[in-house]
Parts: sequence; structure tokens; C-alpha cells
Amino acid sequence: MAGPRAFAAAIPLSMLLALSPATAQTPPVESIQIGLSTDAISITAGFSGADLTIFGSLENPDPLIARQGRYDVVVVLEGPPRPVVVRRKDRVLGVWVNLDSETFENVPVSYSVATTRPLQDIAEPAKYKQLSLGAQNLYMKPADETDSPATIEEFTAALRDRKAATGLYSENVGGVQFLSQNLFRATVRLAPNVPVGTHKARAFLFKSGMFVKESSAQLEIRKSGFEQSVFRVAHDYSFLYGVFAISLAMLTGWLGRLIFRKD
Repeated sequence: MAGPRAFAAAIPLSMLLALSPATAQTPPVESIQIGLSTDAISITAGFSGADLTIFGSLENPDPLIARQGRYDVVVVLEGPPRPVVVRRKDRVLGVWVNLDSETFENVPVSYSVATTRPLQDIAEPAKYKQLSLGAQNLYMKPADETDSPATIEEFTAALRDRKAATGLYSENVGGVQFLSQNLFRATVRLAPNVPVGTHKARAFLFKSGMFVKESSAQLEIRKSGFEQSVFRVAHDYSFLYGVFAISLAMLTGWLGRLIFRKD
């Protein structure tokens, strides 16, 4: 009788061993979310720049990795893409003139970055190239791709330097701070000459130098007050606005001649 009983008792155990790999759950994958307190910002003519705070959270973080500080976050506020012409000036017969130029397509007008640490300490440079992350890794597409690579590289570097000099491209190392294992706060800079239009906030999550997930949200920056009214009229009624501008210029010139003419 021992034989049948042993065989019968072995059936549940064998079934359990067979089912355990199938029923084992894989650990959840980390993800990242960001939120904006508002989806629109209004600026006036006297706008002198500001810091924009973006809050975010990690979902399903590994507590051990979080305690070891091996999670990194990079937050980007990217302005609307527009074509840009870069010109090279040189002195000819004592006069500065434009000699060569290069046109780039769909260049972000502004690009503000905030990071937990310096980018070189978060991941390998090749990863940033792959993600097109960071001002130095943005792909600037030339309109004429038949130009020599050296020329394109020269104008690309000049474009990045110009953007950085005007404050439109900036990097805030340490601008992302973890408030807990799950929550973080990012501070990105808005330049005084930040363009109006739809901006895109993007958050990149890295774990131990490896890219994990990306999240994004949109932000509208627009003019307010009298400047916004002029801007709207100029775009909605461009012909009438042009006629008005020319008429106003002619009237101003005529009044100026009347006031300052010599009898």
C-alpha cells in the first residue's frame, strides 16, 4: 500500500513544481511621470526670465537602487522647432560682410536642461547621441546636406554657441532633486527672450547609467496684454496690419518734418 500512497502524494508536488515557473511574477518595470502646475504661461514685454518648476514621480522604483542613489533624471524644456540661418561674417576692405551661410531645419528655438548630476556622470556619451539628449547632442539637420561635413560641423558649433550665449540653451546641473524615493522636483530656466509657442517638457529616467523610460508634457508660452493683441492682429489680419504699419510710418515721418523743419 505504500507504493500507491507515495505515488499519489507525489502528484501535487510535481504539479506545483511544474506550475511555479509559469506563475512566477516578473518584477515591475520602472517608469517616470511628470506634471505641470499649468499648461500655459503668459509673459509681458518686461519679462526678464524665470525658473519653471516641474514635479515628477518614479513608478515601481527598486527601493535598494533608490537608497543607493543609482536613479538619475534629466528634464528638458524644448522650445518650438523653427528653421535657422547661420551666417559667417568676415572683414573685407575694412567692412564686416556676410560671406557664407548655412540653413538648418527644425531647430529648437530654446532648450533648457536640468539634471541630477553632470551628464558625463550619468550615462555614456553614445547614449545621449542616441536619445538626442543635451544641447551638444541635438541633431541639427542642414537644409543642404551636400555641403562638406567640416562646413556643417563648423556652422553647427557656431549655432550652439550662439544659442548658449543668448541664454536660450542652458543646463542646470543639480536642478533635479529627489524629494523622496518616488518624488522629484526639476527647475528649468526660461530665458528673457524665450519664444512664444508650444514647448515640450520631457523627463528621462536612467538606472545605473542605463536609459529606462521617458515621459513628456506640453506647455504653451504666450504673450499677454497689449503685445498679445498686436501679435494676434498681425497674424490674423496680416494685410491690414501691413497697410496700417506703413501708414503709421508715413504719418510719423510727415509729423516729424513738420515739427523739426527749419523756417
